[in-house]
Amino acid sequence: MPRILLINPNSSAATTAMMVSIAAACCAGRAEVVGATAMRAPAMIVDAEALAASAAEVVDIGCGHRDACDGIIVAAFGDPGAAELRRLCPLPVVGIGEASMREAAEGGRRFGVATVTPALVASIAGLADRLDLSAQFTGTRLTQGDPAALAVDPARLAAALADVTRACIAEDGAEAVIIGGGPLAQAADQLQPQFAVPIIKPIAAAVSQLLQRLSA
Repeated sequence: MPRILLINPNSSAATTAMMVSIAAACCAGRAEVVGATAMRAPAMIVDAEALAASAAEVVDIGCGHRDACDGIIVAAFGDPGAAELRRLCPLPVVGIGEASMREAAEGGRRFGVATVTPALVASIAGLADRLDLSAQFTGTRLTQGDPAALAVDPARLAAALADVTRACIAEDGAEAVIIGGGPLAQAADQLQPQFAVPIIKPIAAAVSQLLQRLSA
């Protein structure tokens, strides 16, 4: 059975455990998922500077585990270090940001992002541009309030994300909505029953794409 390494660029071991559990459920017995947590980053990355600073440690972790896994998921929405890790490591590497945008854009769909981090809006738009998906990207909608405070209140977080997901659909014309962030994965799992359009879960998207590569 292949082994997938999920790297959490945030320094929260609890978030790592949550994301590993979700990724393992998505694998449905087709792969083992193990986690690794960054130590030099904040518990939750909320701005572009922290996102960029986390890349070096992601690369260090990935290269350090290259002989102990078959594929790697970078589990922060900005995919820090993923591109460099692909250059340095022979294993398939999937970032949850790229994976979710590619899934959201399938069939030419217009898609938006619902998330909690105002200081990462430009980074999200930049990712869509690098993937040549700007024409389909309807923009990012943001929850109100402090991202860290929302993250520790699951019910409030899910409700806030539902509100901005509705805005993505009703006001921006999104035909799919990405819940943008690894730490938001549990909330993302709760939202699909509330909406007729696809709600894209970045960890699930990354697992699906990595399993395809591992089985090719």
